Amino acid sequence: MTLRLFLLITVFSLAFSSLSAESSDSDRVSELLALQSHSKSGVIHLDDRSVSHFLISAKTPRPYSLLVFFDATQLHDKSELQLKTLHAEFSLLAKSFITNNQDPDSSSHGKLFFCDIEFKESQSSFGLFGVNSLPHIRLIGPNQTPKQSDQMDQGDFSKLAESMSQFVESKTNLVVGPIHRPPFLSKKQLALVVVGILIWIPFAVKKIVMGETLLHDPKLWLAGSVFVYFFSVSGAMHNIIRKMPMFLADRNDPNKLVFFYQGSGMQLGAEGFAVGFLYTIVGLLLAFVTRVLVKVKNVNVQRAVMIVSLFVSFWAVNKVVYLDNWKTGYGIHGFWPSSWK
Repeated sequence: MTLRLFLLITVFSLAFSSLSAESSDSDRVSELLALQSHSKSGVIHLDDRSVSHFLISAKTPRPYSLLVFFDATQLHDKSELQLKTLHAEFSLLAKSFITNNQDPDSSSHGKLFFCDIEFKESQSSFGLFGVNSLPHIRLIGPNQTPKQSDQMDQGDFSKLAESMSQFVESKTNLVVGPIHRPPFLSKKQLALVVVGILIWIPFAVKKIVMGETLLHDPKLWLAGSVFVYFFSVSGAMHNIIRKMPMFLADRNDPNKLVFFYQGSGMQLGAEGFAVGFLYTIVGLLLAFVTRVLVKVKNVNVQRAVMIVSLFVSFWAVNKVVYLDNWKTGYGIHGFWPSSWK
């Protein structure tokens, strides 16, 4: 009889302790959900006491995971750390996760919470996680202690919220969902822009009819034409597509810069711009001679300017030919007409 009573008491004790543990876990989830709902960004601010409450004193496995952003407000002015930008992207990730999993029936609802810890307020927590440099983000899974948690590497937040989302999904079985970035303009700003455009349209129509817009200015078209010509002949598109540098450091002398690379397999940005500049000089001189110089009445001025233009054009073309020969080894030779021989 005594043995039966002992076994009965033991079963009731185990059942009661299990129920109390489940109740404690559900209470913590409810607390986290309440804190999350009161945060505008969806990020829960933790301190040493709350870290102890939600991580240390909570029995494993916990029914939730925590993604923790370690912050230091005194380092926000350090542009190389980008703490403010990363924290904004972290908040965007939190908002997106909450929006995508706000349905209580969702398998990810209440399973992941986004938190931040500030250094001055919670130095003990920084020591608990072994954080000695920033930026630093940790994912603490249901079965992990702070020391065992997964650290987010530099590459995991190089693409900001999107790469953070990939890290979370790779370390857990949870689905973050799409990142909901705010529009470039708010509804109020967009409405002001529309009103401004509507007010500006009558004045714009009047200017167009009278021919007083920038598009009616021949100088603008001249400058645009020169730019397009230079952009075309300088290989600028090649530099953009291939991401070519403007110059390189000399292998033999690191303090010396190389602007012209000998070899047909590579072209630096500087040499492309140099050739483009020479081509542009010849093109502008040709345009000047055919469109402006012919209107000058003084014949001697025409001859003098023509001689200078021919000399400069010959020099520019000669430099281009020399550079091509030096770079590729191909030579360009002139030939007299056979009838002149």
